[in-house]
Amino acid sequence: MLHNVAIGMLQPLHPYSHLIDTLKDGQIKFFNPYKLNDPRYDKLPLSIRVLLEAAIRNCDGFYTKQEDVRNILHWQQEQNKAEVPFSPARVLLQDFTGIPAMVDLAAMRDAVAKHGVDPSLVNPKCPTDLIVDHSLQIDYSKCAIQNAPNPGGGEGPSQGPSRSVHSRPPSRGGAQCGGQRGSCSKAACSDSPGGSPASVQQIENTPLLCPFHLQPVSEVETALRNQEMELIRNKERLQFFKWCSKAFKNVNVVPPDVGAVHQLNLEYLSRVVQVSDGFIYPDSVVGTDSHTTMINGLGILGWGVGGIESEAIMLGQPISLTLPQVVGCKLVGSINPLTTSIDIVLGITKHLRQAGIAGKFVEFFGPGVSQLSVPDRTTIANMCPEYNATVSFFPVDQVTLKHFKKTSELEKLELLESYMKAVKLFRSYDDPSEDPQYSEVIEFNLSSMVPYVSGPKRPQDRVAVSSMKEDFQSCLDEKVGFKGFHIAKEKQEIRVPFLHGGQEYQLSHGSVVIAAVISCTNNCNPSVMLTAGLLARKAVEAGLLVKPYIRTSLAPGSGMVTHYLNASGVLPYFNKLGFEVIGYGCATCVGNTAPLPEAVVDAIKQGDLVACGVLSGNRHFEGRLCDCVRANYLASPPLVVAYAIAGTVGVDFEKEPLGLTSDGKEVYLRDIWPSREEVQQIEEDTVFSSIFKDLRGRMEKGNTFWKNVECSDSLLFPWDHKSTYIRSPSFFSKLSKEVPPPQSIENAHALLFLGDKVTTDHISPAGSIARVSAAAKYLMSKRLTPREFNSYGARRGNDAVMTRGTFASIKLQNRFIGKPGPKTLHIPSGQTLDVFEAADRYQRDGIPLIILAGKDYGSGNSRDWVAKGPYLLGVRAVIAESFEKLHRNQLVGMGIMPLQFLSGQNADSLELSGKERFSITLPESLSPGQELTVKTSQGKSFSVTALFDSDTDVILFQHGGLLRYVARTLL
Repeated sequence: MLHNVAIGMLQPLHPYSHLIDTLKDGQIKFFNPYKLNDPRYDKLPLSIRVLLEAAIRNCDGFYTKQEDVRNILHWQQEQNKAEVPFSPARVLLQDFTGIPAMVDLAAMRDAVAKHGVDPSLVNPKCPTDLIVDHSLQIDYSKCAIQNAPNPGGGEGPSQGPSRSVHSRPPSRGGAQCGGQRGSCSKAACSDSPGGSPASVQQIENTPLLCPFHLQPVSEVETALRNQEMELIRNKERLQFFKWCSKAFKNVNVVPPDVGAVHQLNLEYLSRVVQVSDGFIYPDSVVGTDSHTTMINGLGILGWGVGGIESEAIMLGQPISLTLPQVVGCKLVGSINPLTTSIDIVLGITKHLRQAGIAGKFVEFFGPGVSQLSVPDRTTIANMCPEYNATVSFFPVDQVTLKHFKKTSELEKLELLESYMKAVKLFRSYDDPSEDPQYSEVIEFNLSSMVPYVSGPKRPQDRVAVSSMKEDFQSCLDEKVGFKGFHIAKEKQEIRVPFLHGGQEYQLSHGSVVIAAVISCTNNCNPSVMLTAGLLARKAVEAGLLVKPYIRTSLAPGSGMVTHYLNASGVLPYFNKLGFEVIGYGCATCVGNTAPLPEAVVDAIKQGDLVACGVLSGNRHFEGRLCDCVRANYLASPPLVVAYAIAGTVGVDFEKEPLGLTSDGKEVYLRDIWPSREEVQQIEEDTVFSSIFKDLRGRMEKGNTFWKNVECSDSLLFPWDHKSTYIRSPSFFSKLSKEVPPPQSIENAHALLFLGDKVTTDHISPAGSIARVSAAAKYLMSKRLTPREFNSYGARRGNDAVMTRGTFASIKLQNRFIGKPGPKTLHIPSGQTLDVFEAADRYQRDGIPLIILAGKDYGSGNSRDWVAKGPYLLGVRAVIAESFEKLHRNQLVGMGIMPLQFLSGQNADSLELSGKERFSITLPESLSPGQELTVKTSQGKSFSVTALFDSDTDVILFQHGGLLRYVARTLL
C-alpha cells in the first residue's frame, strides 16, 4: 500500500530521500525541509512549515503528491486556493466518538479473517489515544442522591446492587455543619432545596452536610460508588475498550478516572516531537474534543475534527484542507504589573474576535510573546472558537522548553531542542529577523491591557481599576439605573460609627463588607490564585490586616486548588487575612453568603450607605450577595484581597496606600504585588510538578476499577448478539477481493425530498432517544424500558440504533410530508412511515435510494454517523444544489455519490416531484468533476456534476468507501 509506507522502511524511491538528515551521531533521522535550499522556506509561517514537513515525510504519490509539497512551499501565492493533505502525528479520541471507530476496526478484522488473512494486520495506521472520560455520571455526591441511579443497557432491565441508604449522624459535633461563620442548622440541612426531606436520601457512611455549605470530606467512597455505577451502566462499552487496549497496535486506551481528554492531551500525551522507527518529526494532533486547540500553546499543531474524519485519519487518509491564510498576531509592549493572566487572555480574545479571522490560522510573534507563560498560551489557544480561528499557534521557544523540563527527561529535551532548531521550528521572539511573512499582521500592545473590575450592578459594566475611585463617585451621583444610586451630595460624605468585637469602626459609601475569593470560571487559572496568595503573604509580612467585620471567604473550585495553595505555602497567609476555605460548592455568587454582623447591617441602614461586595466569581447583580449590599464588583482574586485590605472601593491604588505598617510606614499596592516572574516560577515549581507527578502516578499505577473489567484475549472481538451497545456493523458485507465495476443506479426512489440548509443535526442522531422513534421501538423489542434507553451518543457502537436514528430529527423538513418530523412517504404504497421503516421496505424490495436536496446540504458540525447512517439505509447518491465541503468528503468516504445540479438548476426548475424513478448511468472510468446524466421514469433527463475532487476520491468511491478500500488492500 503506497500510502502506508512506514517511517523506518522508506523506499529508495521516496521523492524526498535527499532531504534526510541525522542527529545524535546518525542514530536519529529526519526529513529536513531546510535542505530544499529554497529561500521561501524561511518566510513561511511556522505553522505552515509543520504542514510542509508532514507532506514531505508522507509523500507517497497517492494521498500526498509532490505537487502538494510544491503548493505548500508556494504558500504566499496558493493560500486560500490550493487543497493540500495533512497527516497528523496522532489522533485523539474521547470514548463517545472513539467507540464507533474502534467498532469498525473490530468488524474489519472479522471481514479479513473470513478471507484467510491474519486479523492482527488490522490496526490504526496513525497512532491513536483513546481517553475514556465521557462515561462517568454523578449518581452519588457527598451530600445526596438527587436521582435514583439508572444502570441502563443490557438485554433486560438491569438493577444495581441493593444498598441501604439510611443516614449516619454528623461526623462533627454540634448542630451546625462545618463550624464556619454563617453555617446553617442541622435541621435545615436535612431538607432538600425544595423542602422535601424525602427527595434527598443520605448515603450510608456519609456525613450529613448542607448542600450550601459543603465542607471537604473524604471523597473515596463517593468516587467508588460512582465508579461502580459507571461499571454497571457502561459494562459492555468498557469491556470493549479493554479488549481494544489489548488487541490493537497503535492504540493507547486511557482508562476511566485518570483525567479529562483535553487535560491529558496537554499534560501527559503531548511530546512536541515524536520519534518512531528511528525518525523524528513534529508532534501534531487532531482530536474529537473541542478543546484540542489548547495544544497549540505548546507549539504543537492541532485542532478538532468530527468522529468520521478522525476515523479516516486512523485508517491512513490525511485531512484535506484549503491552504489556510495565516494571520500574524504581533505582541508588543510590557504587561502592566497589576494585569493578571485572565486580563491578558480576555483582552487578546476580544481583539482577535473584532479582527474577523474566521477559518484562518493565527500565529503569535513579537517580543511580547516571551512574557506569556505556557498556561497563558494554552488558554488563548483554547479560546479559538470564541474568535473563530482554526488554530492559534505559539511556536516553540525557551519558555516552552522551560515548561517541559518539569515533564521530560533531559536527554529528550536536548533532542527536542536540537531537532526544532535544525528544521527552523524554534523561535527567538526577540529577534525580528526570524519573523515570517504572514497573510496579514495584527498588532496587540500588551501595555494597553489594564486591570478591570466589573460593576457595580452588571458584569458587562467594566471599570478600569485606575478609574475605580472616580467611577464609584459618579455612581453615587447618577440617577438610579444600571450604575447609579442617586445619593444626595450632602449625604455622600457621611460616616457611621459602630462597635464590633469591642472596637469602634466606621462605615461610609464604598466600604467593603463582603470579600470572596472564588476559584471558578475564568479565575480557575492557577496563576491568578497564586498571585492572590502571594499578595496575601506579602501583606501579612508588611503588617497589613483585613478589618474583622468584613465577611471574607475562600472557595476553591476543587481540592487541587487547595492542594497547590498549600504546597506553595500561601494558604496560611490567606487564613491570617480571614480568607479561610469554606468549602467546594457555589456559595457567594448564588447569595449563600453568611449573614453580616448585626452592627454592620444597622450601620448600613442608619446611613443609607451604598456598601460594597467584591468577589472573583461570575454573578453579582444588585442585592444578590446580600440585600443590604447594593454595590457589588467582580474582580480578580488578588484584587479582591487588595480591596479587602483597603476596606473600600473608593481608593486610588496608585496614589493612596493600602494601609500602614506597625511603625507607621505607608504600604502601597505596588509594594506587595507579586511579579509575573515570581508567580510563573512558583506555578512551574509547585502547580505543574504536582499535577504531572500525580498524573504520572495514576497512569502508571492504574486503578482497581479498570483492572477488574474483564475482557477476551482473542484477536477477534467476541460479539454478544444480545448487546444493545456494541454490534458488528454491516459495512463489510459481501466484501470481495476484487474491485467491483462501477454499478449504475437503476430505477431508484427518492427516500427524502429536502430543502435548503439541511444540517448534520437533521441527518445524524444526537441527544436523547425519543420514545416514539424507530430506535426506541428497537430497544423496547430488546426488553429495555425508556429509562434505560440512554442516548444516541452512548449507543454509537450499535449500528441498529444509529441507523434507525438517521434522519430522526423532529425538525426535519421533508417536502413529501409538508410538516416537520422524522417521517417520509413510501412512494409505492403511499404510506407515511418513519424514515427507517420506509428505507427498510425499499431495501427488502431491492430498490436503490437517492436523496433530493437544496443548497448547503450537510452543513454544521461533523457527526460520526452523518454518512454511515444514509449508507446503511441504502442511499446510493445525494443530488443537491450545493454541499458543505466536509460532508461531501464524508459521503465519498462511505461510497455515496455527491451529485450537484448544474448551475441555475434545481428540483423545482426541473419540475421534479420527487416521486419519479431515477436512473444514473456510470461510465467504466469515472473522473473528477465528470458530468453524469440522470433519467427519470417520466421521460425527463438532466445533467449533474459528480463532486469527486481528485483521483483518490474516485478510487475510494469505486471501492465502496474508505473502510472497504482499506479492508480490500489487506486482502
